[in-house]
This record gives sequence, structure tokens and C-alpha cells, in this order.
Amino acid sequence: MKEQVVAKIYAKSITELGEKNRLDVCEELTRLQLCINESNHLENLLFLEVFTIEEKRAVVEELAKRLKLSTIVGGFLSYLVEQRRIGLFPLIYRDVVVIDDAKRGFMKGVIEGHDEEVDPAIQKRLEEFLKSKVGKNVELVYEKNSEITAGHRVTVGDLQLDATLENQLNKFKQDIISSRNIRG
Repeated sequence: MKEQVVAKIYAKSITELGEKNRLDVCEELTRLQLCINESNHLENLLFLEVFTIEEKRAVVEELAKRLKLSTIVGGFLSYLVEQRRIGLFPLIYRDVVVIDDAKRGFMKGVIEGHDEEVDPAIQKRLEEFLKSKVGKNVELVYEKNSEITAGHRVTVGDLQLDATLENQLNKFKQDIISSRNIRG
């Protein structure tokens, strides 16, 4: 939980700094994230504690040059390395993308369910419902979740709609327990 709060603060700070300097921080960090995703060696070097700060700093500086990152983003990454917080980068990146999406007037979310795919009509209805709730266009992707027996769980930002069988059974159980406590 603490890491998520810290990551949000970093994401907000680097985004605001980028805006002041007319930089597309999200685009730069996306290029870096894609590079990390393509290389297990790079991911290990950046995020495992077996490598020294000096080794990580040298790699970050080289990455900044090769990816043509701004001095602000490069400096931010170096700062994360120096403070031993580079491990927060995936969380920071995710939050930067959320901030960027919100500025562009849409939000991303996830539909979870037991089936291999979701019915497109259901997805469209959910997106329209969520648009009316959050006031922004909502883009949902489907993820299969084998822990869900029936129904769907939708998460967009801090909003979660849980229409799963498991959730309904849990509510039913809580109602029974509550009614026993009232009587008893």
C-alpha cells in the first residue's frame, strides 16, 4: 500500500514537471517500458538488488541516450536509482499512464470473468454505463479469471463493480451472520 502511495506521488510530480517543460513524459516512459519488456536482462539489472547503484546508473544513462529521453526524464530515472526506488518504476509508469489517459478524457479498465471472452454487447453496455458514471470514455479489456465461477467484475480506476457469484454469495453469508447477531 505504501509503495502505491509513493508511486502516485512520483507519477504526479514527474507529470507536472513534464507539463511545465512541455514534454510528453508518458510517451518517453512508454518507450522505456517497452524496452524493459523486451529484455529480461535489462529488467533484472534494473529491479534486482544484486546489481550496484553504479551499475544501474550507468545503464540508465545509456538508456536515456539511446532512447533520446529528455534530461528531465533521464534525471528522474537516475534519482530513482540513487534513492533505491527504481523498483517502483512499474507502479509509477502505470500511474503516469492513468494521469495521461484522464487528461485525454478517457479511462482504461478491466472486465474479469470465467469465460474465454466477454460478449461484445455486454462490454459495450458496461462501457456506456461507466461513461455515464465517471463522465469519461471508458476503454475496457477482458481478462479471464479462473477464480470467478460466474458473472463479471469490472475495475476502472478506484471504481469496482462486482457482479460475480462469489461476491453475491459472500454478501448473502454476511446478511445471515448479521441477522443472527441481531437476534441473538
